[in-house]
Amino acid sequence: MKLSFAILLVFVGGATGAIARELLMLFVPTLSHGFPLDILVANVIASLLIGFSTARHNRKVTNDGWHLMVTTGIAGGLSTFSSFTYATSVLMKASMTGALVAAAYVLISLVMGYVAVIIGMKIGGMREERSPHS
Repeated sequence: MKLSFAILLVFVGGATGAIARELLMLFVPTLSHGFPLDILVANVIASLLIGFSTARHNRKVTNDGWHLMVTTGIAGGLSTFSSFTYATSVLMKASMTGALVAAAYVLISLVMGYVAVIIGMKIGGMREERSPHS
């Protein structure tokens, strides 16, 4: 794959992921005590996409370009480590309750992200049922 085409795929995927993240930020509410549900949802969906795309790519169901666009582009634009760390630091400084919420947020984010990758890989690794007529 040519470098210019790879860059284009990442660009298109990244723009798609960033737009999806912004929509999540606008429509997913922040929970009580400032728990950043919007960031958690964005990161978990990105983890699911990475697992799914990787499993499909490993099975040779998708090509290198598609995998690059989904994982580096879409998932990269959707996920947000900087917002994750910023929200955590804001919560930590707010109060003792905020620090507890931050600790829960970090733990929940790591566990849910890991589980999402595993689920994505399971779903992406499933064999598709073929119609007897194909």
